[in-house]
Amino acid sequence: MGPEGPGRCELCGAAGRERCGLCRITCYCDVDHQEADWVSIHERICQLLIPIRAPLPFLLTQEERKQSVEQLAMRQEYVAELSHSTAQGFVAEGRHAEAIPAAMHALRFRAALYGSSSVQLVPAYLLLAEASTGAGRLQEASKYLSQAEWIVLRTPDCSATVQSQLHRALGLFCVAEGNFEQALYHLANDIYLASSTFGLKSIEVSGGYFHMANIFCHQNKMDIANSLYAEVTDIWHAVLLKSVRAQERILESGRETSPFTEDKEVSEDTMTEAQRAEATRVLNKVLEIREKAPKQQPGETARVLHALAMLYHLSMDFPQAHKMGMKAFDLVKQLPQQDSLEAIGQLLKLIKSQPSCTK
Repeated sequence: MGPEGPGRCELCGAAGRERCGLCRITCYCDVDHQEADWVSIHERICQLLIPIRAPLPFLLTQEERKQSVEQLAMRQEYVAELSHSTAQGFVAEGRHAEAIPAAMHALRFRAALYGSSSVQLVPAYLLLAEASTGAGRLQEASKYLSQAEWIVLRTPDCSATVQSQLHRALGLFCVAEGNFEQALYHLANDIYLASSTFGLKSIEVSGGYFHMANIFCHQNKMDIANSLYAEVTDIWHAVLLKSVRAQERILESGRETSPFTEDKEVSEDTMTEAQRAEATRVLNKVLEIREKAPKQQPGETARVLHALAMLYHLSMDFPQAHKMGMKAFDLVKQLPQQDSLEAIGQLLKLIKSQPSCTK
């Protein structure tokens, strides 16, 4: 294994028998764990780990050592954030098993930065729980949720945002176990806590509505489910409309800026990549339910299609945006109330103006 000794497996902590041939500092118990880590995150952070795990030079002045420690913390923070966002991306795509190694790295570096009992670790524990639940590893998910809950309970000034995230994770875990009543209890707490911080019409609250709607749909309580799906659609529709208008302002000013990146003038009306991924997953699920419903609600279906058209336009998937926009336009034309027809028509003009849009 080299002069550093056998080391421990990056994923499970067992004795290391394999070592990454590129960084030469990361060990694994077998080839399977090495491949799993490579696919999940190691390919992206391989070379970043070298300066992080290298020992500090011995002969340093006090000022040099202070600078080295600060630089190390910055590198750890960067790798932690990169690992967390990568794991979130895998979860959003339904690739839960692939998310787990990246989420483990996020947790490990957060612990190194803030300590093993810091509230800063809660998002990483919750991400690990969500990924483990999706991968069918409920025992592991329960362990991570218990750690997160313990930290929250022993943190008196824990924010409502973190508490909301915990209740949502507990709710989703209860769904996986089939305990729907307990799931609804946690999701109701999620909505209450999120709304106290972000407001009832925020996208932070919409996730709770969406998961509650899925439960009621599973229980065949479609009146309640449809009402909640409509609320979810309305929230995302409003957010996406603001983002489209923000993009129009960017284009009018001549700046070549993605509508999902931070900008001081329009940041309040733009979306992050994580929010875009959530919107894609949620709205497509709602559309699937609307289109398969025995009792059709064309007005609600058209609203979801309009929201998806705006979302795909912002994502620069113009063919898909055009397809969704045309379906929304055709549905609204058949309705007695056609209030949204002008807005959809304007969006279609905007989409058609893009060179890569094909009918």
